[in-house]
Amino acid sequence: MHSLSLVVPLHDEEDNVLPLTTQVQAAMAASPWPWQLILVDDGSRDRTLERIREAVASSPRHVRAVILRRNFGQTAAMQAGIDAARGSVIATMDGDLQNNPHDIVRMVRRLLDEDLDLLAGWRHERKDGFWLRRLPSKLANRLIALVTGVRLHDHGCSLKVYRGAVLRQVRLYGEMHRFIPTWMATVTAPERIREEQVSHFPRIHGRSKYGLSRTFKVLLDLLSMYFFVRFRASPGHFFGRIGLACGFAGMAALGWLAWLKLGEGAAIASRPLLLLAVLLVVIGVQFVCTGIVTEMLARTYFEAGAARTYLVRETLGGPGGGGAGSAGQRLPGSVERR
Repeated sequence: MHSLSLVVPLHDEEDNVLPLTTQVQAAMAASPWPWQLILVDDGSRDRTLERIREAVASSPRHVRAVILRRNFGQTAAMQAGIDAARGSVIATMDGDLQNNPHDIVRMVRRLLDEDLDLLAGWRHERKDGFWLRRLPSKLANRLIALVTGVRLHDHGCSLKVYRGAVLRQVRLYGEMHRFIPTWMATVTAPERIREEQVSHFPRIHGRSKYGLSRTFKVLLDLLSMYFFVRFRASPGHFFGRIGLACGFAGMAALGWLAWLKLGEGAAIASRPLLLLAVLLVVIGVQFVCTGIVTEMLARTYFEAGAARTYLVRETLGGPGGGGAGSAGQRLPGSVERR
């Protein structure tokens, strides 16, 4: 018997919490699997936390909450919810009521029937503004597909369904929630990743947290993603290419200057090329040595779990999920209050 955990990160969504909970409960009435709803409060400053407490109190068997100490960002909040999830299947969605919870059961069925590890939602008919949301999203999807090689129509759609055992092998940092399909491709076969068209509604309550300000963060995370996808097993190849290119260029320039000095007796001390050549050699050595060491240390640091991207203040509600996990289980590094 499978079980389902639905993770919803929330930040300043006080008017959406209770309607969202109601919609999820109505949608999950058709679920043949035990299920739990995990609401993650990402340091909201409005009355979102109060609404979450009401939701947990009204349905403690199915609704659980993870309250973060401050605003860590959507990626960290999503990771906190995934860590708290106990289902064999994990679904994620936004808390702005723009996703349709009734799509989840259908997506879970397809995930299990076709033996997939990830089924990503595709907002085929988006109800967002064109210039601030749809156009940047379309450009970002094409850029992500070009750089990472994972070709999906809608990387930014939060409505996704995962096989829990595979998703738990992935750790999310920065703004990496939009790159989860790419991270999944590093631990599973690409043919086990598919997409499906889902419903999309216009935002009614609250204010969108997305905009052009996230563009630079996405670009930087995309560069990091490119590095870890292409050179995760051999990072020395990435830094080595840059270091060798700089080093060979510097050595070639030094060789040419040495030929001018020894063969023709030309003065080279006052030439800017001498300083540039020495600088290129030094840069090459630094890229080959320092870059590899620091990147490997950083990756080892995160993989070992020594650093967490969020801190939990308390958790609310029971385990849910029809006994998918132990009721006494705690989140790593969390303090649980009853």
